This record gives sequence, C-alpha cells and structure tokens, in this order.
Amino acid sequence: MGIVRWNPNLVNHVFDNFLNTDLPTQKNRPTRGTLPAVNIKENDDQFELEVAAPGFAKNDFKLEINDGVLTIAAEHEVKEEQKTNGYTRREFSYGAFTRRFTLPEDANDKDITANYDNGILTVVLPKKEEAKPQPARLIEVG
Repeated sequence: MGIVRWNPNLVNHVFDNFLNTDLPTQKNRPTRGTLPAVNIKENDDQFELEVAAPGFAKNDFKLEINDGVLTIAAEHEVKEEQKTNGYTRREFSYGAFTRRFTLPEDANDKDITANYDNGILTVVLPKKEEAKPQPARLIEVG
C-alpha cells in the first residue's frame, strides 16, 4: 500500500466547483425549470411544435406572429384563501414563460392553428404549397 499525500488545494477545488455549479442559486439557477420543453416535428405538409406546459389553461396562452417570428407566451396565477377556526391560510402560485421561434421560409404563417390538451400546447404550421413535395411529371420532348 502506498503513501497518500494530503493535498488541501485539490479538496478545496472540488468543493468550490461543486458549490459553484451544481447547486441552484440566484446567479446560476438553471433555466430548464422556467422554460417548457418543446418538441419540433416536420413532415411533408407541416411543422408541429409541442410545448409541455402543464398547469396552464387554454386562455393563459398568447401566440403572436411578427416579422417571421412566432412568440408563445403564457402567464398563470392562482390565489387561494381558506378561513377556519379563526385562522387564515393564503397561498398563491405564479408561472410564466415566453418562447420565440424563427419560422422557416416555407411555413405558411397565415394558417397556423393551436390546441391545448392535457398540458401540451400543439401548434401546427402548415407549409406553403410550393414547399410541399410535388409528384413526378413527365415532360414531352418536342
């Protein structure tokens, strides 16, 4: 068995690194908890965005198109108050987010639809007709 030397600088470095990166603080709070996850799918006819936003209601969302950018924003506030036996209990929660997506040039921004069901906001962006795959055609030689 070999002799192991104590290196306090190594231990301090390990603890400093752990404390500065792994624990959420005001300075290094992870943004994943505040921005919903988004799946983006593409097929021949459309693009589809699925935004995971549980706890919101349909009327909490605001979708807007401006200069080729789709903005999805939501804001939700719940206040609850219970009075029993001379005690008052108040609770509230608040959630909000904003996500922006630059639309591809082949997206038809005039026919976008959105649906919210079971915590998932689904936004469908149809493609422009000229961007959809065209069937093969024969060209006669004259």
